[in-house]
Amino acid sequence: MISNLDKFGQAVKTLKSSASWHLSYDENDTVMNETLFNKIEWVTGKDGTDTAITTNTNPHSELTWTKVKTEMDKL
Repeated sequence: MISNLDKFGQAVKTLKSSASWHLSYDENDTVMNETLFNKIEWVTGKDGTDTAITTNTNPHSELTWTKVKTEMDKL
């Protein structure tokens, strides 16, 4: 059975295949929800040392919680 967090990853890839993100979560966070969605660090590039540049402000208008959740529900 596919986990909720795996469904989230697949939904993001479906909606925006080039989107890169990182999410730090507690092992007790087994359900992807809007609260966790709002904690995502979106990768916007790399610096001169190849370290990811991230932001907590979602730069992808096609990746709203509502749209991602709709895709998750299809899986």
